[in-house]
Amino acid sequence: MDAPLVSVCMTAYNHEAYLAEAIEGVLMQRTAFGVELVLGEDCSTDRTAEIGREYAARYPGRIRLVAGPENVGWRANYRRTVAACRGKYVAFCDGDDRWCDPLKLQMQAELLEADPSCGMCYTRTEKADGRCGVREYLPQGEPSTDFRSLLRSYTIGNCSAMGRRDLLERFYAEVRPELRSEWLTGDVPMWLWVAAHARIAFIDRVAAVHRVLERSVSHDPDYARRIAFCDSVAEIGLWFDDRYGARRDRQRLLRRKSEVALWVLSRNGTAAAYLARWWKDVRSCPSLLFDAAGYGLFVKKLLLRRKPEKPEKP
Repeated sequence: MDAPLVSVCMTAYNHEAYLAEAIEGVLMQRTAFGVELVLGEDCSTDRTAEIGREYAARYPGRIRLVAGPENVGWRANYRRTVAACRGKYVAFCDGDDRWCDPLKLQMQAELLEADPSCGMCYTRTEKADGRCGVREYLPQGEPSTDFRSLLRSYTIGNCSAMGRRDLLERFYAEVRPELRSEWLTGDVPMWLWVAAHARIAFIDRVAAVHRVLERSVSHDPDYARRIAFCDSVAEIGLWFDDRYGARRDRQRLLRRKSEVALWVLSRNGTAAAYLARWWKDVRSCPSLLFDAAGYGLFVKKLLLRRKPEKPEKP
């Protein structure tokens, strides 16, 4: 069987409520080339695997199911699913996201085919927050299209992205992200690496929908875990700035890391917890002692006098 031009990498775990819609968003794509959907299912405890098997049986030439006898976790599942992709280009859509434009793959593949210097491209994304019904479109400001701007403002919705498979293979071989348990997200390091080695392009058209789920790792209702995720993203940025950016943005990244955590703590936790985090950040970056944001957020916390939210027990 000839390899398709585009592979769609979709990972799923306990996504029974969303998976069919995610798959249908791939099947509705109108393209002048071959497309395969590689579905990585990680021993879900609901009907996710059953739904995946049903679709794979119904579309044997278009959908391949990647699974194993036991749960391997999101990192290993992501890695094995990417490794199973055969296309020249790989597009991403998690099992709880979906595509809303039938020409998404066509326009992205055309862009990459026309410009060999472009390593990846992404579109505008609709962010649908199921917790409160709010919808917004990302990026809200200027899209990031180079390494330094991406370090400063990460604007890529992973479900909107398509990249060259050869670059993704180089990324995995060089960085080995599956071994970095402190990294709580897989797409940020991947696209930062690509941006450090190739041009990236933005298509100003809404083509994908990212669902914000109540207990997703990036939007956890527990403030301590939410800070841990934000800290992880910040550490990823610092790691890449150190290796590919000559540490030019280190101070800026440390300041943003601190301000994000302090903003969360200004609304949650105790005053003592806020001060402890502020002092920890000052010790790692002494210039923060003169940053007005730390003092202003603390005053805000004292004025709000919110009831402390207790972190959930693990």
